[in-house]
Amino acid sequence: MTVKLAIIYYSSYGTNHQMAAIAAEAAKAAGAEVRLLKAPETAPDHVVAGTDAWQAQAEKAADIPNATAEDMEWANAYLFSAPTRFGIMASQMRAFIDTLGGAWAKGALANKAVSAMTSAQNAHGGQETTLVSFYTTIMHWGGIVVAPGYTDGVIFKTGGNPYGYSHTQGTDFTDEVKSAISHQARRLVEVAAKLG
Repeated sequence: MTVKLAIIYYSSYGTNHQMAAIAAEAAKAAGAEVRLLKAPETAPDHVVAGTDAWQAQAEKAADIPNATAEDMEWANAYLFSAPTRFGIMASQMRAFIDTLGGAWAKGALANKAVSAMTSAQNAHGGQETTLVSFYTTIMHWGGIVVAPGYTDGVIFKTGGNPYGYSHTQGTDFTDEVKSAISHQARRLVEVAAKLG
């Protein structure tokens, strides 16, 4: 069975975009068909344009399609990546998820393997609660949470978060960081393939 993985991210300044791209490469190498997608921007254009780094990221990601309910129905696995905002996912990601009521109501989101990643400006900026906020939604869908747990030693080397990779904004994407993200993506593909 081919795993059809939708990687949906939101990124104001590029951190989660980079995390999603690393995961996409690892998932493709593991044999998955991957769609790299972004949650639609909900901030007004003038607000985005008023912050140089935000505008630069919007331009960099202009060719990446916005995620849709059709993408969610196409996929048989999902990997989400979004920054934390006050201990939960960024509102842009939440807004996208809130558009999926029709797909959820007909069972199109159930029984699919799901994992999540996040970032924050500081090491204890709400990453774990943000990941749990994703997984709470997934449980409502009837999805199957595939957290990395402590299934690879690299988890301990990159912060020890068993819920999903979390990045401190502004720190480097070292080989260990890339390895942790890649491990999570591969694990998701492996579990999704087993679910058939």
